[in-house]
Amino acid sequence: MTTVTEPQTQPVREAAAAPARQFVNFMFFKTDRSWRRETAEVKAEAKREFVEIVRRHTGPMMVLPYSTVGIKPNTDFMFWRIGYDLDPFQQMAADINKSILGRYLDIPVSYFSMTKHSQYVDEHVHEGQEGRRLRIVPGKKPLLFVYPFVKTRDWYLLPQSERQRIMNEHIAIGHKYPRVKINTTYSFGLDDQDFVVAFEADSAAEFLDLVQELRETESSKFTQRDTPMYTCRRATVEEILDSLG
Repeated sequence: MTTVTEPQTQPVREAAAAPARQFVNFMFFKTDRSWRRETAEVKAEAKREFVEIVRRHTGPMMVLPYSTVGIKPNTDFMFWRIGYDLDPFQQMAADINKSILGRYLDIPVSYFSMTKHSQYVDEHVHEGQEGRRLRIVPGKKPLLFVYPFVKTRDWYLLPQSERQRIMNEHIAIGHKYPRVKINTTYSFGLDDQDFVVAFEADSAAEFLDLVQELRETESSKFTQRDTPMYTCRRATVEEILDSLG
């Protein structure tokens, strides 16, 4: 019996000791134009109910609201949601579906991912990236730039040493923009992309310059897709609701 149970119990102990990883979701919403024809009374009740839903679910997970009104035509706002359990993600979505405002909301885009140890940045530790990126600590910067990211299959066939060499150049350019904070999460097997990348910044110009410079690196040859890109502005739920009309 000993030879049977020992191989089974050891991985369980290791799994129990492993740091918890976070689920991450970027959920974008679009409001139907018929919402703007509703009465003031219906809108007021719907907004009160929606604010309460967000408040109730901020605790079981982090819920950070962002406005995309007037920036991207297929979305009006986005919730950056971070937590350790899937249930709150689905329960919040179900509560929104059943709400008054939920009758007028579509979800044109939703990216799902998890945190994971980075294999390239052990020696590159940045403020706010805790536990080697196992835990996202969002800052208070006014802008967030979000996009899915897919590498070519050829990239994954390169030797690890070669990928590290290429990524070192990529990382060095990122260090030239210390006020732009990257949050990389992983979607392998969970969603359509390989990664979801979210950059927090104070300035859109700084981020634009960073991305342009990254286009000139060797690593860009192995990018299969890094669109659509979404520019999101940090806002309160109340400000977002008021902007919908």
